Amino acid sequence: QVDQCVVLQRNQAQRRSCSCRVWAAPRRIAKMQGDLSLEHMPDEHAIADFLELLEKHRIDCEKQGKYEEAELAATRLEQLRQHEESRRRDDLRAQQVQERMSVEEAHFGELGEFNQTWDVKSAEYEAHARNLQNTLAERHKAEHEAQLRKMQQDTEPRTPRWSKDLLNLRKIQETLAKMKKYAEAEKTKVQADKVEAREHAMWMAKREARIGALEEQFLHKQQLEMGGLMKRIHSGREEQKQARKSELDRLLQRYHNVKTQMESQQRIIQQRVERYPITAPSATSVSRPSSALNASRKAMFGSS
Repeated sequence: QVDQCVVLQRNQAQRRSCSCRVWAAPRRIAKMQGDLSLEHMPDEHAIADFLELLEKHRIDCEKQGKYEEAELAATRLEQLRQHEESRRRDDLRAQQVQERMSVEEAHFGELGEFNQTWDVKSAEYEAHARNLQNTLAERHKAEHEAQLRKMQQDTEPRTPRWSKDLLNLRKIQETLAKMKKYAEAEKTKVQADKVEAREHAMWMAKREARIGALEEQFLHKQQLEMGGLMKRIHSGREEQKQARKSELDRLLQRYHNVKTQMESQQRIIQQRVERYPITAPSATSVSRPSSALNASRKAMFGSS
């Protein structure tokens, strides 16, 4: 009899404890429902705790035969799960859109900085090229003027070489003048002046032609020098264009790699959330780029 009394008392204590837990569960659920109805959204841990508690309450009601209360708990569970799944999908979508926008903004920022830097380099190169051309042109001008003066002074023959006929006419002219035959001397002088003018013009023409040929050779040499400079400037300009294109290609490739890796990771996260909408981590944690992606983005948007 004593043993039966002990067992009976133990059973009664267990039923009282279970009853207390059953009645306490709805009170805790009601409190958490009130917390969930506040203006600020609770964190994911509070929602998970509430879902777990509500599920335990449904099981307890089912075991105790409180099917109406179990039905209400099950309905509430389904509503909360659907709401939480929708919220998580929306958060994930917003988070991933923000990530893509951040990558786009960083890319366009770097692209703008890239263009600005290379525009400055190009402008500096063109200014330097113009300075080289102007300096060489001024030097050529001074050298040309000096060369012309030198050729005028040194080109042979520097004076006309008169013909024997002209020298003979001048000798006859002087002889007639000494003989006081001025009329005949005047006629001879006129004839000699014509011959001298003709010979002087021929001498001048030949001398100017020689000087012209020498000047043409000198100018051709200067043109070759200017042409060489222009060729070097053009070559440098093309090298700069190629360097800019190569760096731009690397920049675009890095951006493509970052974007492709991020989109691939986002698709994996989306699939995980679709398969495990409740148990999967939240958008703020699962949608953050991996360490490899962060390294690529740092390489892309850091120092170029």
